[in-house]
Amino acid sequence: MPANSPSTTSDILAGPAPASQLDIAGALLDRLRDTSTEPRTDIQLEALTLAVAADLPVLLWGEPGIGKTAALTQLAASLELPLTTVIASVHEPSDFSGLPVVGDDPAVQGVPMAPPDWAVRLVRAGRGLLFLDELSTAPPAVQAALLRLVLERRIGALQLPPGVRIVAAANPRSSAADGWELSPPLANRFVHLQWTHDHDVVVRGLGGTWPRAALPRLDGDKLPEAVDFARRAVCELLSARPALVHRLPSTEARRGGPWPSPRSWEMTLHLIAFATAAGSSREVVSLLVRGTVGDGPGLELLAGLDRMDLPDPELLLVEPESAALPERGDLRQAVLDGVVAAVRKRPDKARWDAAWALLVRALDTGAPDLVVVPATMLASLRQEDWDVPASIERLAGAVSVSRRADRAAARAAFATGAAR
Repeated sequence: MPANSPSTTSDILAGPAPASQLDIAGALLDRLRDTSTEPRTDIQLEALTLAVAADLPVLLWGEPGIGKTAALTQLAASLELPLTTVIASVHEPSDFSGLPVVGDDPAVQGVPMAPPDWAVRLVRAGRGLLFLDELSTAPPAVQAALLRLVLERRIGALQLPPGVRIVAAANPRSSAADGWELSPPLANRFVHLQWTHDHDVVVRGLGGTWPRAALPRLDGDKLPEAVDFARRAVCELLSARPALVHRLPSTEARRGGPWPSPRSWEMTLHLIAFATAAGSSREVVSLLVRGTVGDGPGLELLAGLDRMDLPDPELLLVEPESAALPERGDLRQAVLDGVVAAVRKRPDKARWDAAWALLVRALDTGAPDLVVVPATMLASLRQEDWDVPASIERLAGAVSVSRRADRAAARAAFATGAAR
């Protein structure tokens, strides 16, 4: 009888051993982990992916449990990049600056700074996503050691390859375990994105389908235009507002976030160029710009970007009846004011009539109150030998109603003040 054959009939009838409870639990866990992805519009994920494509370090801020780590894991899988996670707070400064290794003759060869094993693996792979988690729990000495890694991509004597991207995550100091504020030099090296949960995304993800990240589709034909647009936007703002070139916040908490400096303005320029080439929405651009130079300077830059997209007043005066005006009220008001300014700069009867025709089109396609101030200013430009165009009659009602409403509001305010 062969050594491995059953010795009794009972052994033959017994069959395979039943699965253990741990095996069944493992099978259940496998089913729970079996999820799918789908393309979905997510401005947070799009902003993150765009910054990663631009090869800029990104820092995700969010409360514990909000899904920052899960988002990075899914991003790495979607972009097919190996993920290397490093918990900054459990490392020593030498883990990022390099460990000194004494050679045969230090007086001749010096003392090289050896990199950690995870950095060597990244170099060997040639590409990857380096995830620096729990950054706000790293003490100041570790944050100082991270400066060179984040900016120059160097760890000791090792240079990380261009295919490696850096993303970090942090909890606000109030909710971090033994948290620290970020040092200003380290904070100024990141694009800061506030990470919040989307109810629909969470519910659908728990149901088994999560959104999928994808690299932005850059239009190769738009690259020169994108670079010119970004440079003009940033340079025009800083020329008009030189105080914004470098503004270190006065409080420690704000210094640990985004603030304007020549370095962060250069990152902003890169992000605008990438967003323009990718055709990204204004919401995505807003997240990136405000996350790089802060809310105040970022909003000023966004306003400048809006004005750069406005149509040329001279072109509008050529064909006023078919002119395409912005839908947003503030942008439409800016266009109408620009048309009146163009007529004032070069007054002419034909241009004056064309401006009235444009105001009528604005009245027909938008809020009537937006034409009140431009109409009043345009009327003041009339010269004695210019006949009044018939189109003014259509505007008279809107101007009259607006003025009556203003007077009524003023009377109501006066009555309220008198009652007090």
